[in-house]
Amino acid sequence: MDVSAKAANDFISFVNASPTPFHAVQSAKQRLVEAGFKEIKERDAWASVCQPGGKYFLTRNASTILAFAIGKKWKPGNPVAMIGAHTDSPCLRIKPVSKKQSDGFLQVGVETYGGGLWHTWFDRDLSIAGRAMVKTAKGDYVQKIVKVDRPILRIPTLAVHLDRQEKFEFNKEAQLFPIAGLVAAELNRQGKTENVAKAEPSENGTETEPDMPFKPLKVLTERHHPYIVELIATEAGVNASDVLDFEVILYDTQKACIGGLNNELIFSARLDNLGMSYCSTMGLINSLVSSSALENESSIRLISLFDHEEIGSQTAQGADSNLLPSIIRRLSVLPSSNGSDAPIPTAYEQTLSSSFLISADMAHSVHPNYPAKYESDHRPEMNKGTVIKINANARYATNSPGIVLLQEVARRQNVPLQLLVVRNDSSCGTTIGPMLSATLGVRTLDLGNPQLSMHSIRETGGVYDVEYGIKLLESFFEHYSDLEGRIFVD
Repeated sequence: MDVSAKAANDFISFVNASPTPFHAVQSAKQRLVEAGFKEIKERDAWASVCQPGGKYFLTRNASTILAFAIGKKWKPGNPVAMIGAHTDSPCLRIKPVSKKQSDGFLQVGVETYGGGLWHTWFDRDLSIAGRAMVKTAKGDYVQKIVKVDRPILRIPTLAVHLDRQEKFEFNKEAQLFPIAGLVAAELNRQGKTENVAKAEPSENGTETEPDMPFKPLKVLTERHHPYIVELIATEAGVNASDVLDFEVILYDTQKACIGGLNNELIFSARLDNLGMSYCSTMGLINSLVSSSALENESSIRLISLFDHEEIGSQTAQGADSNLLPSIIRRLSVLPSSNGSDAPIPTAYEQTLSSSFLISADMAHSVHPNYPAKYESDHRPEMNKGTVIKINANARYATNSPGIVLLQEVARRQNVPLQLLVVRNDSSCGTTIGPMLSATLGVRTLDLGNPQLSMHSIRETGGVYDVEYGIKLLESFFEHYSDLEGRIFVD
């Protein structure tokens, strides 16, 4: 197996194991631990823990992960070479009260997350995954990451004979609810009849019996179908009564795979943005494979994979939070290996002024069926290299000094690059790049590997672009310290 195929297959394993941001963080964490990274906590002091030559990572909310390696020649105020990506993708999330039934069908209430192409979610074999909060035997409350592997849900389309509309249109509140099975089958599983089920009182009825403990909310088996709660409990390894709450989304059970006549394509969910999350993680890890990788390194190499990019990033674990600024502030004052540094009051500001951020988020490949949607001179193609994203209105943060830097980074690893500008008569998406560059004042460039069908439940990317992305980001980490002092602007 050649290097490109090996990288693509490992990415497919990564994405298949990562139906949610919680799982994506687990997958990244597993690779980091195997590469010798040590877990630390935000709540702890780091001065005596984080040492030059060390490799560390931390998580926030279990859905955002940040990892870094400290060069052995690090000094307070030195640069940080950073890559930012995101772990979330558009999806359907189970509502806090999801129990529904209609015309003999069990249904599940869901809400839309992000800007998905929701019509692609119809007639897919869906299951559930996410995080459950459970009570332990000691009375503590802990999180459990869960994933039901078998298909249990489906959003059926209406037969064409019953609605001959030219455009497929639907109401997201009324017609996007998946079916979970039949009422009769669930009653049979529970050993009940329909009449008995109707006669049973609610567990949280209006009248509270004297010996019943007060419950501020209805129990989960009242708010959700009991069997769904039982499935989540089984995956968490606890009893259903110990599951207190959960954040669970729907995902397509069809696994990612390599396709195309010549095995040159990747067919997968969540390429946006697990594609660049994976490349960022492996770029950092690969830059540290040599035992001497950090010997002459004067910078810190850092990746941050954020949650909630698809909904604006304005959460505690999003890119618009205090996470990256606070981590950089703490890192900027870490002592050097000799520990004799005098305090530098402006270490944080000095670090920011000499650092660089790559915002790594998937880009649009040219679409052969819609060529008129693309600017005539900027038409990225799959398997022809990572795409630099540019926008005059700062929807992307790229500028000329950054392009010069990235060209030299790419040249040193023989990685081809492409340029993307959207048409003047087209809307332009954005990334975490502009918000972080404004917050930090750090030089920033936006890039990503090209793909088709962005925000669909099933997207398409290129096999060779996975290797290109890893090699490019690996080269960025290996060569930034040298290049930083050779590109003069301010």
